[in-house]
This record gives sequence, structure tokens and C-alpha cells, in this order.
Amino acid sequence: MISAIKWAMKPIGLVEQSIDLRAVVVRLIQPEERIGWDELMRTHHYLGLGALVGRSLRYVAEYKGQWLALIGWASAALKCAARDGWIGWATALQWQRIGLIANNCRFLILPGPRVSNLGSKILGANLARLSADWQAVHG
Repeated sequence: MISAIKWAMKPIGLVEQSIDLRAVVVRLIQPEERIGWDELMRTHHYLGLGALVGRSLRYVAEYKGQWLALIGWASAALKCAARDGWIGWATALQWQRIGLIANNCRFLILPGPRVSNLGSKILGANLARLSADWQAVHG
């Protein structure tokens, strides 16, 4: 398991204190990166890994090839009173459209230097591509 962590994540050195947020890239993980992604999430997220239920996508945010953060998306829960009330859809419509919603089930900024606005940058970049990625992978 330790080798998976070393393989998957090249931690940013403490010497490098500033990060050009424009150079942060969010991308889908490659199949061979899945073990490392899972292990990092299991090790560093306060909820652990858990299961990404249903359809899912796993992302990594990188800076100069170094992993900064992990993001996991999964199929939406069939029922969520707060969400369903906010959307306001009728039951029949809910069952027709539930597949159009993805649930952000994990977001982890990996240990390393803290960078202002990093989380917002990563989530914004992820959301900009999520719909197209979901359509490409899951239809």
C-alpha cells in the first residue's frame, strides 16, 4: 500500500510555497492510477474512501505533474429531501431526471503547503468539465 502512495503522489516540497493557480490542471484519472487514488483517499480523507455508488468519476488536480487534490463524483442518491425540495420537481419528473445529477461524494486537498483559493480553483475547474466528462463516460 505504501508503494501505491509513493507512486501516485509526488508531494510538493515545503520549499515551494507559491503555486500559480493558472497552471493547476484537473483531469480524470487513468485506469492505472486508480489504486493510488483509492489509497490516498482512504488514508487522508476524514471519511476514508467508502464506495462511490453507481456510476462514478475520479479526478486529480495537478500542478506541474504533482497531485494536489482528489475529487470523486457518483450517481445521485435516489432520494434526498433537501435537494428534492430545493429543485421542486414532481415525483414522476424526479424519476426521469435523477440520472442527470451527480453527487460530489469526496473532495480532498492532499497534505502539503496551503495555498489560498486552491479549493475554489480546483472545484471550479472540475465543474467546468464534469458534464462533458459524465456524458462521454456514462452517456
